[in-house]
Amino acid sequence: MSFKVDFKVRDYECDLQGIVNNSVYFNYLEHARHEFLLANNVDFAALAEQKVNLVVIRSEMNYKDSLRPGDEFYVEVALERESRIKFAFKQKVIRAHDDKLMLDAVVTGTSVNERGRPFLPDAITHLFEEQQFVK
Repeated sequence: MSFKVDFKVRDYECDLQGIVNNSVYFNYLEHARHEFLLANNVDFAALAEQKVNLVVIRSEMNYKDSLRPGDEFYVEVALERESRIKFAFKQKVIRAHDDKLMLDAVVTGTSVNERGRPFLPDAITHLFEEQQFVK
C-alpha cells in the first residue's frame, strides 16, 4: 500500500458490545480516501464545484476482527484503475500496536459529469499515469 492515515477509536463509535460499530468503518475508509486524494492534489470539494462528482458504486468489506475503544489504527489506501470509467480504492484497516489486519476493503468508484454521465476527469487519470502516490 502506498498511503496511510492514522486514527484512534473514540468511545462513541462503539456499540453495546464494546466494539466499533460496523457502519463506522465506512467513515474511516471515506476519510482516508479523501486524505489520499488531497495528498495527491485532487480536491474532492473543488471537483464538486466544477460539477464533477466522484461517486462510490460498490463497497466490499471483509471484517477480520474488531477495534475497541482507544485502539490506535491506520487505514492504508492504494488506487487501481478498473476500466475506462472505473477505479478502485484498495483499503486496509490495521491495528497499530500489533499490525493486525482488522478490515480489508475494495471501494469502487467513478465520476459523473453535470448530466450524470460517467467519465474519469484528468485529475483522476493523472494519478494512474504517474503511479507515483504521496506517502
